[in-house]
Amino acid sequence: MKQYDLLSLQRLNAPYAQQLKEAAARVIDSGWYLRGAETEAFEQEMASYLGVEYVVGVANGLDALRLILMAYIELGRLQPGDEVIVPANTFIASVLAITDCGLIPRFVEPSATTHNIDTTIIEQAITPRTRAIMVVHLYGRACWDDVLTKTAHRHNLLIVEDNAQALGAYADNGQHTGTLGDAAGTSFYPGKNLGALGDAGMVTTHDKELAQMVRALGNYGGNRRYVYEHKGLNSRIDEMQAAMLRVKLRYIDNENARRSELAHLYNSLIDNKHITLPQLPTKPNTHVWHQYVVRTPYRDAFMQYMHENGIATGIHYPIPPHKQEAYKAYNSLSLPVTEHLAHEVVSLPIAPYFSEQDIEYIAQVINGFETE
Repeated sequence: MKQYDLLSLQRLNAPYAQQLKEAAARVIDSGWYLRGAETEAFEQEMASYLGVEYVVGVANGLDALRLILMAYIELGRLQPGDEVIVPANTFIASVLAITDCGLIPRFVEPSATTHNIDTTIIEQAITPRTRAIMVVHLYGRACWDDVLTKTAHRHNLLIVEDNAQALGAYADNGQHTGTLGDAAGTSFYPGKNLGALGDAGMVTTHDKELAQMVRALGNYGGNRRYVYEHKGLNSRIDEMQAAMLRVKLRYIDNENARRSELAHLYNSLIDNKHITLPQLPTKPNTHVWHQYVVRTPYRDAFMQYMHENGIATGIHYPIPPHKQEAYKAYNSLSLPVTEHLAHEVVSLPIAPYFSEQDIEYIAQVINGFETE
């Protein structure tokens, strides 16, 4: 029986292996491994790709979000104790960034169809202490609309994008995610659509003052050697990861287009009353399909059935942040849409190396799933 992995990093990087090795050799031979020519070139190339003024490479996606919020505190735009609206249906890093900075998360339910924050109910969560909204482009689907922007403008709220899963996606207005709000944090975790060969991340913004503060905070709190104006972190992208990302950035649009083809093929082929399919976007390129997520009330049985047929599946994410032991203070919150999704979501293989025949076989297997 053929085996279908959820994601093989070896297969994902195989088309670029020689270029990656050459880039690694270039870094090794340079003798310079932090804040050098590769990082500078990566930041410039990424800024050009996204159409954003400033890119700051950092150590990982969580740090990208933390540094944005820390920078706003240093600049006086936020202060500890302020509230940040955040989707309840997200990876824990979105919330960790908020609480690590002494800020208070205000959880808002997602749309049951898009799984992104329901922008129509954000207004209900705003209090006199609310100062920002963090939007998450979950699974690669752009989360941006007029309701969101008008709500933020009406209440003078910052908008921070968690762009960890959506690099290369566009909003309906034609702008890249990561350039829509006041600032955005992106992860280059190896399994992302644009993945490094280790941890890496970046902050993107049109705000020069914010970019300068983020860069200083990520360098222990200063821009001059042994002179520190702020209490910062050690969070800098290294030259090796910058070089790897420069290679892979050239192919991100092609890989995202391939993911979209596979997602549309899945939706056209899967026909099982026990399986709810993801909603296809109405405009092209507004979803880059970091994950292809279906829903079923029979998740355990379905995943076991898929395993028996040689098909790996995953869950993104089985326990919402407000139900995690780390956030006991929020465990009593009732967020039924979030909790319902957490009990039903299943991620299927959608890496760009899969063929049409692979997807046809997986869909055929899914169509054969039955419950007693």
